[in-house]
Amino acid sequence: MRNFPAFLNASPSSFHAAAEVSNMLTGFRQQDETQPWDASPGGHYLIRGGAIVAWWIPESPRHAFRIVGSHTDSPGFMLKPTPEATVAHWQQAQVEVYGSPILASWFDRELQFAGRIVLRDGTETLVATPPAFRIPHLAIHLSRENNLTLDKQQHMQPIFAAREGAGGVLDLLAGAVGVDKHDIAAWDLITRDAQPARVFGMEDAYIAAGRLDNLSSVYASARAFVQATADATDILVLACFDHEEIGSATTSGAAGPLLQDVLTRTAYALGADEDALRRMYARSSCVSADAAHAVHPNYVQKYDPATGAQMNAGPVLKINANQRYATTAPTSALWLRACAAADVPVQRFVSRNDVPCGSTIGPITATRLGIPTVDVGVPLLSMHSARELAGVRDMEWFTSALHAYFVD
Repeated sequence: MRNFPAFLNASPSSFHAAAEVSNMLTGFRQQDETQPWDASPGGHYLIRGGAIVAWWIPESPRHAFRIVGSHTDSPGFMLKPTPEATVAHWQQAQVEVYGSPILASWFDRELQFAGRIVLRDGTETLVATPPAFRIPHLAIHLSRENNLTLDKQQHMQPIFAAREGAGGVLDLLAGAVGVDKHDIAAWDLITRDAQPARVFGMEDAYIAAGRLDNLSSVYASARAFVQATADATDILVLACFDHEEIGSATTSGAAGPLLQDVLTRTAYALGADEDALRRMYARSSCVSADAAHAVHPNYVQKYDPATGAQMNAGPVLKINANQRYATTAPTSALWLRACAAADVPVQRFVSRNDVPCGSTIGPITATRLGIPTVDVGVPLLSMHSARELAGVRDMEWFTSALHAYFVD
């Protein structure tokens, strides 16, 4: 995991994460979706917004897909089309809540905006501003009960300058990429804690960073995918979607057509008809890779006592009777075989009956395509915080298990 902190630091937004994954795909050919599909042996990929899908076609594929899906986005605050306002002589960036961040975790941190800007001529450019923003907390002297109720509209707007005329958000964006601010037409920009990812703790056992949900899965699956290409017999697919935190219902999300487009066009380019495509789906499988919950020692009452996950004890098999996770008995066995082949320990997570769990891309993919799917991930603490916590050993084990799934 030596390069994982560098990957996190270089991926402040979903758009940056997709670009960083593409940098890992040495020798892969980028597919233009407007052109005929390339199904020649070897590696291919496409980027659609903040999502990237890569696929590897062996010399003699067995006409089945092995898919690992994850997501590149994380909760935060998106910059509004009207990017700033002045309140009490402070210039403030105007933001809209994205997903479900732990609001209090964003206070009193040096923040930057990152993502993409689109110029008036249609050119898209990745951008990350300097750490010029901050959401200040109210002093305890003015809230003696220390139980301030946070209002998403009133209390979460970052400050960036104490006087008017000091330059605005567009000046920062233009300066970061070297364009005239008047040429900036639109943007998709989200906050990121500017503190770098850090490996720390006794024996360097942990990693603290923002966006571990779900860049922990993106990085582990991308590494496993690249390593597995040397031994692949099925068609390997790496799908890193955007917009999971807001329901996935976009052109670059798991509920959109992206994965189905790649699978269908690949199969047709290999000579399959509609029936052959369905037979390929029936022989295929999918791993939905998304972060899991580690047991919090200060809130053990929030976890099922029989199925709590520990940090640095192995990747987690996520199970839910109401199919908030896509795991079934057969796909559980599939994951257990991969972990056994990689000599990796397995943990199981089931939510308490009175504490509902979230969901993942797993049920969406399984429902859209009918491909058997299993939900897995590394355990985290502080999920959806501006700065989350993961175990270094879990990341290593997770990568090994995903590699075994691709080639076993």
